Amino acid sequence: MICELCKRMIIPEHESKHHLIPKCRGGLHGSYVYIHEVCHKQIHALFTEKQLELEYNTIEKLKSHKDVQRFIKWISKKPLNFNIKLRVRKRNR
Repeated sequence: MICELCKRMIIPEHESKHHLIPKCRGGLHGSYVYIHEVCHKQIHALFTEKQLELEYNTIEKLKSHKDVQRFIKWISKKPLNFNIKLRVRKRNR
């Protein structure tokens, strides 16, 4: 499987399902994409649930953000099994 965000191969144990509209904002049965766990963590570290619902509710919109572009460039140089702990900003919880 290929990550919809960074377009790299996903190792099954690092696969994560990202709801394009967060479940807590009504996206429980909506569209989702499969991405790396680390890519998923980064999305939620950068954006609030409200921002994800209203502004960044497609892969294209997420990829258009400069911080996401910078992350994709950085992660593209890491091995496929790379995973890190990311701090989620207090305002994003």
